[in-house]
Amino acid sequence: MDILVKSPKRLARTAGVLYLFVGIFGGFSEGFVDPKMYVAGNAATTAGNVIANMGLVRLGVVSHLLDGTFFVFTAMALYTLLRQVNQSIARAMLVLVILATGIICLNAVFQFEALRVASDAIYTATFGIAGSNAIVLLLLDIQHYGTLSAQVFFGLWLIPLGYLCYKSEMFPKWLGVILITGGICYIIDLLAAFLVPDFGLKIHGLVTIPSAIAEISMVFYLLIVGVKNVAANESVA
Repeated sequence: MDILVKSPKRLARTAGVLYLFVGIFGGFSEGFVDPKMYVAGNAATTAGNVIANMGLVRLGVVSHLLDGTFFVFTAMALYTLLRQVNQSIARAMLVLVILATGIICLNAVFQFEALRVASDAIYTATFGIAGSNAIVLLLLDIQHYGTLSAQVFFGLWLIPLGYLCYKSEMFPKWLGVILITGGICYIIDLLAAFLVPDFGLKIHGLVTIPSAIAEISMVFYLLIVGVKNVAANESVA
């Protein structure tokens, strides 16, 4: 760890690898597994999807937990790298990531419980098939909207990160700008999903494009460049 702290470029690339794992595990769980299981308003289909893909659901739960773990480690690495710019803002960034991770990990419990209800005959015997299916849908409803709630922190953490990148001499200013823009777009998408759901569905793809561009750009910059060669940043205090 001492070696990483004394080498900003190496620390940045470590953060890039961790951030890449966040994208891989988060993309698999939230982008593939969750939509494959959850059908809003249809309890029978949702429960059927869970029963037909029990192994995939288990992988999705583990993937959510790994996503959260790597997310925290990514934020810790970036905090160490950028705290010299503004320690208070760097701390705020870290706290926002911890809040997002807590929600995501809790959501994974609801998903796992949905699997248990769908696959355990005791729930069918107690509540009937329709009742058991309704519980599965309820648990995945909670997980779905919990993930949307976590999005506020997914967006907010990009804003201090973008500010720190913009103010530091270690990253190009354009990267800081698109990170802040991506964070704002996350929040717009969240507000639209809760306040005007029909409109939110229409703009979801458009609004999330800047967020995706921002995060992908950050990952690739960290992996390929690390940080800019600036004499003042030869070591991270």
